[in-house]
Amino acid sequence: MTDTRRGLMYGIAAYLIWGAFPLYWPLLEPAGALEILAHRILWSAVVMAVVVLALGRRSQVRALVADRRRLALLTLAAFVITFNWGGYIWAVNHGRVVEASLGYFINPLVTVLMGVLILGERLRRTQWLAMAVASAAVVVLTLDYGRLPWIALLLAFSFGTYGLAKKTANAGALESLAVETAILAPLAVGYVGWLVLTGASQFGGQGPWHALLFTSTGVVTAIPLVLFGAAATRVPMVGLGLLQYLAPILQFALGVLWFHEEMPPGRWLGFSLVWVALVVFTVDLVAHRRRQLALVAEAGLA
Repeated sequence: MTDTRRGLMYGIAAYLIWGAFPLYWPLLEPAGALEILAHRILWSAVVMAVVVLALGRRSQVRALVADRRRLALLTLAAFVITFNWGGYIWAVNHGRVVEASLGYFINPLVTVLMGVLILGERLRRTQWLAMAVASAAVVVLTLDYGRLPWIALLLAFSFGTYGLAKKTANAGALESLAVETAILAPLAVGYVGWLVLTGASQFGGQGPWHALLFTSTGVVTAIPLVLFGAAATRVPMVGLGLLQYLAPILQFALGVLWFHEEMPPGRWLGFSLVWVALVVFTVDLVAHRRRQLALVAEAGLA
């Protein structure tokens, strides 16, 4: 098996795990979204500490903590991903899996929009077309839902902000997540402790299997991240960009086919417009990449 093919398999596995999350979070009920989120942060911090020690990455983590600028960016990333994780868990456990999938469908477009508004990047005409179609989709879905699809927008913009902060910090995936969860761990411990003291904690109250599921949240968080990191070093960026659609496709399918969430005609129209926008965006991305490679090849022959 070639290195690229192995990386492709790692990437597919990572996105399939992320796509299957709607089947996992309901298993932790009757715990609420905040309690599940706190345990995810807490156990992720434990798992990442073990991974850092096992892989000998302590010096890289110390370097991140010592760099004030990167530490500030990772602190921002930590709090933003908290909103993302919490919003997603809440959505899944409140029957909004389809709307949550919408957030990750439009995330690439939101990321591009943030690049324009924050980094001053310029869009090509085809990208503007994709953005216009996506905006029309949001209008259609707002009319269908009778409200803004706020869960989708929260997930898309929080994850886009998270990605921007991580990109600017320019830190390794494992080391940065270890720092982020360590920053959040005291808050998570405090909240879990408060639940225990007030008798509101569900941890251990539903039997050993349920408690084991709580502790597995750290492993479930770490495994796809490690797989994605292995894929990122082996698969071209365009390939990774296409793979990212696997997760929301699976989430959408679970929402419709497994959880039987309502999909009236207006909602289908809105999602169809989103998919059209993504096709336009992806075709433009692939074509632009090919043009760049052709220019590089011509320059090499000149």
